[in-house]
Amino acid sequence: MIQDRIILEIVGYLASALVAVSLTMRSIIRLRLINLIGAVIFTIYGVLIGAFPVAFVNAFIVLIDLYYLLEMVRVKEYFTILDARQDSLYLERFLEHYQADIRKFLPDFRINPEKEWIGFFVLRNMVPAGLVLGEVFGEEFLVHLDYVIPGYRDFKIGRFVYTREQQRFGAMGVRAVVSPSGSRAHRRYLERMGFSPEEGGQCYRLQLTNLEAEAA
Repeated sequence: MIQDRIILEIVGYLASALVAVSLTMRSIIRLRLINLIGAVIFTIYGVLIGAFPVAFVNAFIVLIDLYYLLEMVRVKEYFTILDARQDSLYLERFLEHYQADIRKFLPDFRINPEKEWIGFFVLRNMVPAGLVLGEVFGEEFLVHLDYVIPGYRDFKIGRFVYTREQQRFGAMGVRAVVSPSGSRAHRRYLERMGFSPEEGGQCYRLQLTNLEAEAA
């Protein structure tokens, strides 16, 4: 009996922890997924302890999370590129606004006004959600900044840039993209995008492979 009570308490604490963690997620999809799992466990917990109002409310939350997750899957999102001019006032304000957050991922990022670099915003449903800044060196595109604003960090923008938009780099004569490693979170992102570590992990490289296919 005591052992059963302990197991029930663990189930309740687990459900509570998952719901709490879901509220810390910046990605809406992650928030919904983790909240869904927590609500499912809470529903089971409510049934097991005979607290049917708890089970009912959480079963309703499960349906809500499922509904919004299905809506997110069904919605066809629109991605496009908007060139960012070096003297753009909006670019300057964007970097100022997100400066602290940018340094969490790329602590060494600095803009050098004396250098000429290439930049573009990634618009997601017409929201400027991502920004890439860099320069071409031979057949390499050296990334200075690859940043996505909070709420849009589900890797879709990165996949758009490094998979669907490879022809953009190819048009510049680029065959590979090289990025600084940055923070642990940024390194995980680069690995998800297909980058491989080089120079003892100081930088990451992505060899572009779909240039001809995209151009055709």
